[in-house]
Amino acid sequence: MKIAIPLVLAGGVLASCAVGPTYRRPEVATPAATRGQAGPAQAASLADQAWWDVFHDDALRSLISEALRNGYDARLAAWRVEEERALAGITRAQFFPQIQASADWTRSRSSAYNSPNPPAPIGLYDVNLGASWELDLWGRIRRLDQAALAQYLATEEARRGVMLSLVAEVATGYFQLRSLDLQLEIAERTATAFGETRDLFNRRLAGGTASALETSSAEASLASTRSNIPNIERQIAAQENELALLLGRPPGDIPRGAALNDQYLPPEIPAGLPSDLLERRPDLRAAEQLLVTANAEVGVATANMFPTISLTGAFGGVAPQVHELFGSGRTWSVGGGLLTPVVQAGRLKHLRRAAVAQWEQAKTQYEQSVTGAFAEVATALVAYRKLADVEAEQSRAVDSYREAVRLANERYVAGLSDYLEVLQAQQQLYPAENALAITRFNRLAALVELYKALGGGWKLTDDEWQHATPAPAATP
Repeated sequence: MKIAIPLVLAGGVLASCAVGPTYRRPEVATPAATRGQAGPAQAASLADQAWWDVFHDDALRSLISEALRNGYDARLAAWRVEEERALAGITRAQFFPQIQASADWTRSRSSAYNSPNPPAPIGLYDVNLGASWELDLWGRIRRLDQAALAQYLATEEARRGVMLSLVAEVATGYFQLRSLDLQLEIAERTATAFGETRDLFNRRLAGGTASALETSSAEASLASTRSNIPNIERQIAAQENELALLLGRPPGDIPRGAALNDQYLPPEIPAGLPSDLLERRPDLRAAEQLLVTANAEVGVATANMFPTISLTGAFGGVAPQVHELFGSGRTWSVGGGLLTPVVQAGRLKHLRRAAVAQWEQAKTQYEQSVTGAFAEVATALVAYRKLADVEAEQSRAVDSYREAVRLANERYVAGLSDYLEVLQAQQQLYPAENALAITRFNRLAALVELYKALGGGWKLTDDEWQHATPAPAATP
């Protein structure tokens, strides 16, 4: 015991030193400004806002909140965090002595063939308490703990990334659903217009002022438009089922809120400082924690090249009676052990080389993720701005086509033109209205993608993520 005390003290001092490299965040190229950002870069960012402040549709807010509470992806991510937390606890337990207790009872009798006068059967009680403790002289356990903790933190960041992705998926899916609703409305309205044109041709044909060709062409246009309606309804049902899966509920109807054209779109979006993106995006923070893990694994591989010293101890008793276990039957032992590699044929050296190579891979993947994040932000930001210009021009085209349909009908009724002008004007209006609806959806999808690319909601706590709190009403 006198020898063990100095060994423990020495181990406590030496354990503060861990072999292997100290982690430092690698230098990454950061652009001075985000491509596509209007004006100079500012600290404020769209990512500073909570998701319920970005999406103003109450029905959408309710769906997102439900998905974050009950969605399968969110629940799986939460259980992965629990698993890594438990694994980190297992690793940390190696810092402390491991104590085990055992108890046995046996009753035995020697064979008569071994002795002419065999003794009577005897019973023995055996109770033992054993302890073992590895002295972390070179920081092997410390590096293992660093690796396990970083792995746990990476999983936690990945869980927050899943929550952000789930917000984006539900919002995009909802906007897609509202886009299909609008396309269905356009198809039904166009079918009604074609039906009225056909009825007009039929009346003029009955009066002898139109030809059967006009009526047949109008009938074909009507049938062609009507054929799109069940196809759009099919897509609506499929989209509702996809949203239901994200919500963790059986397939069914999805409640609607504001129409597609009434969804809020901010005129300008602040992207924030490019350097802050490293702190906002959960996937980049997760990638850095994996880098910390790889760095710690290099330290573990380095420490494995040094001797391992452990202390052991045992206390117990062996006696035929329980009351004698800790009297004359008492037993104890104290010992220390050293295990050191001698001839490994280069195995440990190659293990360390492999760990260094894994660190370099993690470093490269981190740098790639950072560069890709800047590209995603720039792409979404440019898309959001340019799609606004596209929508403005397409809106002008739709207005012009509607005016052309009105004029064509007036000219046809007045006998100043034939049926071709009416049909051509109607046939041009239908795809133009559909294109405008799709562009509106693309703008909303670009907003969602930009919010996700910027690491939206990074200031929210875990509890706040799942509880939508509407923004206060603006002061008039």
